[in-house]
Amino acid sequence: MPGEQSNTHSVFIIQNGVARWLPATLRLQESVQNARTQTTGTQTARTQTAGGSGAAEVGPAPLTGPGSPAGPGPSPGLQPPHQALLFHRGGCSFGAAAIWQYESLKSRVQNYFDELQANWLEKLRPQKQGDLRKEINEWWNSLTEGQKTVAGIIFANILVFLAWPLVPPPIMLRYFTSNPASSSLCLPMLLSTFSHMSLFHLAANMYVLWSFSSSAVSMLGREQFLAVYLSAAVTSSFSSYLWKTATGRCVPSVGASGAIMAVLALVCTKMPEAKLAIIFLPMFTFTAANALKAIVVMDTAGLLLRWRFFDHAAHLGGALFGIWYILFGHELIWKNREPLVKLWHDLRTQSGGRPGGPGGAV
Repeated sequence: MPGEQSNTHSVFIIQNGVARWLPATLRLQESVQNARTQTTGTQTARTQTAGGSGAAEVGPAPLTGPGSPAGPGPSPGLQPPHQALLFHRGGCSFGAAAIWQYESLKSRVQNYFDELQANWLEKLRPQKQGDLRKEINEWWNSLTEGQKTVAGIIFANILVFLAWPLVPPPIMLRYFTSNPASSSLCLPMLLSTFSHMSLFHLAANMYVLWSFSSSAVSMLGREQFLAVYLSAAVTSSFSSYLWKTATGRCVPSVGASGAIMAVLALVCTKMPEAKLAIIFLPMFTFTAANALKAIVVMDTAGLLLRWRFFDHAAHLGGALFGIWYILFGHELIWKNREPLVKLWHDLRTQSGGRPGGPGGAV
C-alpha cells in the first residue's frame, strides 16, 4: 500500500541521515500548511470588538516616587532603556520554536509505532460508560490543532488573573504590568500580556484568541505560531514603552490584546476576503480586510486624540508586527531556520553517541 511505503521510507531516511531528511520534511510541512490556508479562506471567524477587549491601562498616575509599588525608575520623557530594547530584539522565541519543531518531528515517528503497539491493548480493555477521563479525551480530540495550541495560553492567562487577589500587590504590579517607569522592565514586557484585572477583559481577549487560533495555526504551524505570539507580545509592550516615554505618561498597562492583535492582523492580511462578524450582531458581516483597516484607524485616532481607555500604542505595535511578519518576516526568519536546526542536530548527535539514545537516530 502507498501509506506503508511512505512510512518505511521515512524511517530509513531518519536512520541514515537525519540532517538531509529534516529540511525536506520542514518544507513539505510548510506546503501542506499553505494548502490548508487556501482551503480555509472562506471560513467565518467571529470576534469580540466590545470595549473590554483592549489592553487596559491600570491607573492614571505613574508609579514613581517614594512608596511606589513598582519602585523608582527613569523619569518620564527619557529614551526607553537599552535593556528593554535588547530584550525586544533577542529573537529567542523563533530559535526555540525551530528546535521544538525538530524534536516534535523526531518524536512523532517514534510515537507512531508506539501507538500501533498500544492500540490492540486499548481494544481489549473494557470501555466504561460515563468515564470522565474518556469524555475529556473525546472533547480534547475534537478540538482543532489551533484550539489545542492556544489552550495553554488561555490557561496561563486564567492563572495570572486568579493570582491578582492572592499575591501581594507590589509583586503583581512590578512583574505583571507594563510600565516604563518601573524598576523591572524586561520580564513585564512578556508577563503583562498574560495579565488581566477584569473578568470581562480576560473573557473578551481569550474569546478572540480562540476564534482566530484555528486559522492562524493552520497557516503557521503550532511552533511558529507560538514564536510569533510571544514575539508580538514583547513587541506590543515595547511599542507601549516608546509611546509612554515619548508622551511622558508612564502608567501601567495589562492585557493580551497586543499579541492577539498580531494574530488577528496576520489572519486578516493573509485572508482579506474572509467574512467576520461581531458576536452580539451576527447578522452584520464584513471582510477581514475592512475589519483590520477599521482597527488600525481607531487605534491611530486613539493615539492622536490621547484616548486613555486602551493602550492604543500596544494595539498598533501588535497589529503592525502581525502584518509585517506574514508579508516579510516568515521569509526572513522562519525560512532561514535550517542552519540552526542543523547545528542543533549535530550537537545532539555528538552528545548522544549511540543509536536510539539521546541525540541518536529514531
